[in-house]
Amino acid sequence: MHLLTYHVPFMLSGFIVGLLIGQTGMGGGSLMTPLLMLVFGVHPATAVGTDLLYASATKTVGTLVHGMNHTIDWRITRRLATGSIPATLLTMLAMSRYNLGNPGSGHIVSFVLGIMLVLTALSLIFRQRFLTLVGTVLARISPRQARRLTILTGAIMGVLVTVSSVGAGALGVTALLLLYPGVPMAVIVGSDIAHAVPLTLLAGIGHWWLGSVDWPMLAALLSGSIPGIILGSYLSAHIPEAVLRPILAATLVIVGGRLVY
Repeated sequence: MHLLTYHVPFMLSGFIVGLLIGQTGMGGGSLMTPLLMLVFGVHPATAVGTDLLYASATKTVGTLVHGMNHTIDWRITRRLATGSIPATLLTMLAMSRYNLGNPGSGHIVSFVLGIMLVLTALSLIFRQRFLTLVGTVLARISPRQARRLTILTGAIMGVLVTVSSVGAGALGVTALLLLYPGVPMAVIVGSDIAHAVPLTLLAGIGHWWLGSVDWPMLAALLSGSIPGIILGSYLSAHIPEAVLRPILAATLVIVGGRLVY
């Protein structure tokens, strides 16, 4: 009974987050980590590490779907990985030199996570305006510059995702829309999801090596999220994203502000 009592809340949380992932394609890292921290009192480092492996599993499913639909540009994915993989390894090396269990490191992770949630919310709300404002400038960049900026984007994502587990979704998509304005939205999303698989898996393994992954909690989250993603994908055809996006953005701002302050 004690084991069941432990697992049910995490399974329910996984189901709710999976529902949002299935409906919007976003919300995994942005909601799961703060949910574990604020609702269940999980240490920030453990919440981040567990969520990274959770994200790698859920995004693997998304990658398979996009792969079958031919909505992945592997060139973009490789460029992102060229920057993110070394950045992730260097970030994990730096983190290994500090004790992730002490209160100070927990406050740092919480602060970075809060900032990332607010930035993600802003990218959801003002993405179109931002693209219109900056897109005309970036439209004039050469293919070589686009390649370099994509690698740089991957490196930045590698650092942010390793520290906070957030940044591979809405922020990554926004950056790719700016760098590749002629690529269809479905391909941008598919390429970003495909890149997130090795990124979150590598970062998650690094956190496991540091001892900041809770495997029973991860299993419970995944067991709830899989049916949630399936149901959410079905409901996405009936609930407009225009309704869900502002709600998700407002939630991220509130949670991010609470983590920062």
